[in-house]
Amino acid sequence: QLQLVESGGGSVQVGGSLTLSCAGPRWDGPNEVMAWFRQAPGKEREGVASLYYNSGRLKYADSVRGRFTISQDNAKNSVTLQMQMNSLKPEDTAMYYCASGSFITNRDENMLRANLYNSWGQGTQVTVSS
Repeated sequence: QLQLVESGGGSVQVGGSLTLSCAGPRWDGPNEVMAWFRQAPGKEREGVASLYYNSGRLKYADSVRGRFTISQDNAKNSVTLQMQMNSLKPEDTAMYYCASGSFITNRDENMLRANLYNSWGQGTQVTVSS
């Protein structure tokens, strides 16, 4: 089973910034994708940002576009997905999960569907206080 290791969560005040990182095995091919999801208490898991790391195809949720930026660092056998989160809001408070998968889709919104991903990290907590 793939292993994803997350880091970088924490507590910050409104308007602050955090960077999350997720390291995992790297696979060749055009269908390999990594993403960040989040889940707040009592809410469903929602997709935040996704990246096909061998092609660069990106998708952001509307709620974070312009504030969050994902980037990748590829090594021969591993890939690290980072997410820079700026202008954080209380509604960004959640457990953040890294996920990876291998699928093809012509619809960008499918890149944020949790059921298409088959490997998940343990999660890292982000808390934004006012």
